[in-house]
Amino acid sequence: MKTILVATDFSPAALNASNYAADMAMAIGADILLLHTYSLPVSYSEIPVTVSIQAIQQNAEQLVNNLKDELVKRTGGKVKINSQARVGAFFHELKVVCENIKPYTVVMGSQGTTAVERLLFGSHAVHAMEHLEWPLITVPPEAKFSAVKKIGLACDFDHVVDSVPVDEIKMLVDDFHAELHILNIGSKHEFKPELIFESGLLQEMLMALNPQYHFITHENIDAGIMNFAEKKNIDLLIVVPKRHGFADKLVHASHTKRFVLHSHLPVMAIH
Repeated sequence: MKTILVATDFSPAALNASNYAADMAMAIGADILLLHTYSLPVSYSEIPVTVSIQAIQQNAEQLVNNLKDELVKRTGGKVKINSQARVGAFFHELKVVCENIKPYTVVMGSQGTTAVERLLFGSHAVHAMEHLEWPLITVPPEAKFSAVKKIGLACDFDHVVDSVPVDEIKMLVDDFHAELHILNIGSKHEFKPELIFESGLLQEMLMALNPQYHFITHENIDAGIMNFAEKKNIDLLIVVPKRHGFADKLVHASHTKRFVLHSHLPVMAIH
């Protein structure tokens, strides 16, 4: 059974991502695991603590169970929903749980509405998008799940045999019965002869999905992708982070932060 892992801290952005994941689970027949990570006071000897560790743990468990109850109501009990509250660092605990359950995808909010939420979500979402080895969907605060009719794949056509996760992409397209749109963006001042060869390889790899290919020029990669996605009404955009090349520009450093924090549609990173 597919399991969608939802990472939450119960902020408005995280709750919206939880609702998105619940509706997605309904659409593809998946289970949900809610994950909340929390920290304990640094040291009783150095910092006065007025709340017991047991109370902190109980509060975390109560919050995640409350969210579980809300999602059970939202899905009419048709989705199996489990929950965990774990103490520790967010990314470490996320990795541990992913390794244990091997999720279909991880879902988390990409940004918040306040300055503090934007900083927190930006930090977590960007780091997870760069480093988490499991598929990850970041959901903007205004995004709602209705149906995934069009999936976009941002691709640099660089060593496609080794870098493009064909099986995962096929599974997504099949599960959602979606169209696949493959986008390559380059500068009008550069031309790579190998692009023709690599695009031919990718065409063979994804031929069964009958994808549509789009080659456009734009000096700003982030803006070019978002303009394309909005014009084509893309419901889910896939990026493939890797060490060098186009995707490195997309999902790395300041580009990652801008892309995650300013995207108006859900973005999936597949390593």
